[in-house]
Amino acid sequence: MDAIDHVVMNAHLHYLGMAARVIEPVMKLAVLTCMDARIDAAALLGLRPGDAHVIRNAGGRASGDALRSLAISQAILGTREVMVLHHTDCALGRFTESDLAERITAATGHPFAEELGCFTDPIDAVLEDVDRLRGYTGLVHRDKVRGFMYDLAANALREVLERKSAC
Repeated sequence: MDAIDHVVMNAHLHYLGMAARVIEPVMKLAVLTCMDARIDAAALLGLRPGDAHVIRNAGGRASGDALRSLAISQAILGTREVMVLHHTDCALGRFTESDLAERITAATGHPFAEELGCFTDPIDAVLEDVDRLRGYTGLVHRDKVRGFMYDLAANALREVLERKSAC
């Protein structure tokens, strides 16, 4: 059985319950996180189906597509808070844009020049995404956007607060 057949079978066996039948997330929460398979956002945060929108991409970055998804999440589906959730040992922090573009080009045989959101400092990446969300006028609620770092090795979640100025 291949992976797709396996997850389709799981879907047939899964009972979602009443909360999952409501279109608007019960907790009024949207989580922007990484697509890394080691991150189980629902288990980590204690979420059940219907509790929150979980938007995933490489690095959990506030990319154009993530911004559009969050705009719909808030304006149409009623979320009020956004949790940015990055993690340690992220591939976007281990490679440069050009490294990844070269690897994608080599794998596909086609030129690749899209922005991927690579970063050198993971804390700065969280703060950058929080700032981008707070400044994005497509969001109805920009006052409750907070950033977090999940340490995979320690299994610990901590909030990333604004850096203090050097003055």
